[in-house]
Amino acid sequence: MILIAWCALGLALLPLLLGLWNLVLFRAPPAARSAPVSGVSVLIPARNEEANIGDAVRSVLASRDIELEVVVLDDHSTDGTAAIVRDLAAADPRVRLEMAPPLPAGWSGKQHACRVLADRARFDLLLFLDADVRLSPGAVGRIAAALGTRDVALTSGFPRELTGSLPEHLVIPWIHVLLLGYLPMAFMRLLPTAVGFGTGCGQLMLARRQAYMAADGHAAIRASLHDGVKLPRAFRRAGFGTDLFDATDLATCRMYRGWKEVWPGFSKNATEGMATPVALPVWTVLIGGGHILPWLLAPGGWVAGAGTVALLGLGGIAANLAWRALLAWRFRQSWTGVLLHPVGAGVLLAIQWGALLRRGRPAEWRGRSYSAV
Repeated sequence: MILIAWCALGLALLPLLLGLWNLVLFRAPPAARSAPVSGVSVLIPARNEEANIGDAVRSVLASRDIELEVVVLDDHSTDGTAAIVRDLAAADPRVRLEMAPPLPAGWSGKQHACRVLADRARFDLLLFLDADVRLSPGAVGRIAAALGTRDVALTSGFPRELTGSLPEHLVIPWIHVLLLGYLPMAFMRLLPTAVGFGTGCGQLMLARRQAYMAADGHAAIRASLHDGVKLPRAFRRAGFGTDLFDATDLATCRMYRGWKEVWPGFSKNATEGMATPVALPVWTVLIGGGHILPWLLAPGGWVAGAGTVALLGLGGIAANLAWRALLAWRFRQSWTGVLLHPVGAGVLLAIQWGALLRRGRPAEWRGRSYSAV
C-alpha cells in the first residue's frame, strides 16, 4: 500500500512540476507588433448559429488596427444565421456571407466548411474562428503577430473558457489541466515538426495560406471531428512547424452549456484523442492515479491506521489543489472546479471510457451523423 501511495504522489506531482515550466513558455502574443502584418481573413463556419454569429462577427470587427475581412460560411442553417450576417455585411464591407456547397461524402461538416472558407479567402493569413468565440478589441492584430514570433506555419490560441453550470465547472477546465500538465512544451518547440507533439485548440487557429495548401489543410483531416489535434499534426506531417499561445486576454468562449452539451461535446471527438484502446489505459493511470487516488488514500490511510499512506495521500491532494489553484488564478477559471477536482477527474474519465465503449458507432453533432474515424 505504501508503494501505491508513493506512486500516487508521484503522479500528482508530475503535472504540477511540468506545468510550472510550461506556464513560463505558454505566453500571449506581444502587445506591440515588431513588424507589419498583412491582412487577415477571419473565417467562421456557421451552422444554426443565430444565437452566436452576430456577437462573434462584431467582436472581430472591433479590431481596426489591421486590414481584415470576416467571411462567414452558412452551412445549410435552418435558423436566422444567414439573415444576421447579411445585415452585418450591409453595414460593414469587411463582412462577407458565403453559402456552403453540399457536404461531400467522407467529410465532417466543420472540416468541409473550413476548407471552403480557405478557398474563398482573400488574404494570406487565415484565422479560423468558431462562432462561439468572442475576440477582444485589437485581438486580430496580436494573433496575427503570433506567427511572426516563431518560424511556424500554424499557431493556435486557447481562449478563456467561460463556464456557467456545474458540469462545465467540472470538465471544461481540464483542457488546461491536460494541455499544460502533460504536454512537454519545450520539446514541442525544439521539435517543431514532430507529429506526436502537434496539438492546438480548434476554436482559434491561424495559418499561413501557402503552408495550409501545401499540407492540404482541412482536406487532410476531412473525416475528423477533432481539428484541434488533427490539423496541427497534418501540418507537422507535411514538414511545417506549429505552436501554441495563451489567448486568455484575447478571446473568450462558452463552448458548452450544461450536461446536454458537455457530455456529447467531449464525447464526439474523444476517440481521436484520449479514448483509444492504447492511450486511454495510460490516461486512466495518469488521471485516476494522480488526481483521484490521493483523495481516497488520505482518509483510507487514517481509518486503517496507516499514517504514512495518509500523509502521502495528503501530499497528492496538496499537489492537485496547488496546480488547480494556479490554473484558476492564471486563466480565471471556476473555483468550484478546483474544490471538486477529483469529481471532475472522474467525470472526464467516464466520458472517455463511454466514448471508447461506443467506438464504431456513428457520432451525432449539429444534426449530422458521422462514422467513427
